[in-house]
Amino acid sequence: MNEKIKTAVSQLVLGVIGGMMISIGGCVSLSCDNKYMGAFLFSLGLFAIIQFGFGLFTGKVGYIPLRKPVYLSECLFTLLGNALGTFLSATLLRFTRIAPAIVEKATASVDTKLADGVPSAFILAVFCGMLMFMAVDNARLSKEANGHIEKVLGTAMCVMVFILCGFNHCIADMFYIFLTGKIGAAGIYLPTVILGNSAGGMLIPLLKKLTVNN
Repeated sequence: MNEKIKTAVSQLVLGVIGGMMISIGGCVSLSCDNKYMGAFLFSLGLFAIIQFGFGLFTGKVGYIPLRKPVYLSECLFTLLGNALGTFLSATLLRFTRIAPAIVEKATASVDTKLADGVPSAFILAVFCGMLMFMAVDNARLSKEANGHIEKVLGTAMCVMVFILCGFNHCIADMFYIFLTGKIGAAGIYLPTVILGNSAGGMLIPLLKKLTVNN
């Protein structure tokens, strides 16, 4: 098999697993009556992705300004994998006994998000993108410094903040949308959030790069 195809398949598969991890985080968050505990446990999804090297679009997209143009294809394959992973997870969960409870909660959230205006959805996604870059880059720095506690706390805090603030995360939202079956109504919303997450993720490294260059 061609080396480029192998790489693309690997990125896609890691993205699928990453999407499934975020789906597990979304599932436990929907299953918790306490919103703070739900937000905390959701962070397991991102922690698993960071710890085991799975793929997450919102964790990768922020590094685009720092990498070569070919890196963009890695982000796109990861995004596709994430979409497949959340679709698979949502489809399987709909066949389980917990489906009625989590679908009901997800529907309320999805209805609110889909009724939002484009500027609001985009801005809320930008802030989420910033937090995701902070979480992933903090994990990178913590690994270099053997800061295990900082790695765990940094991941959990960034995830909890974006959930409790109501910021938009495109991969988590994919899971909720697939779970509720409202795919057709998300035609404008999802691209808006993907762009917002991308802009937010790239904002910090881009500004740092410009500052260093100056």
